[in-house]
Amino acid sequence: MARRCELTGKGPMSGNNVSHAKNRTRRRFLPNLNDVSLMSEALGRTFKLKISAAALRSVDHRGGFDAFLAKAKDEELSANALKIKKDIAKAQAAA
Repeated sequence: MARRCELTGKGPMSGNNVSHAKNRTRRRFLPNLNDVSLMSEALGRTFKLKISAAALRSVDHRGGFDAFLAKAKDEELSANALKIKKDIAKAQAAA
């Protein structure tokens, strides 16, 4: 499984380890990914996603999982999150 946030698309970055003698070696900066269960009020069920800690704070800031997905860009979302977003939009349109 890719080390990529399912909601924000945040993935590994590359850079350098720099020693005291200024020797540079390549390294990877990995995102802080967590397995979380997020509840959708519109669908009335939970979804297990692998998201970054920053994305989890953004979900809380925007007012919940449904509100976050409503504002999220489709290019940043994973295929699983995009399917959830469409299901939520369908449920909200029917209600």
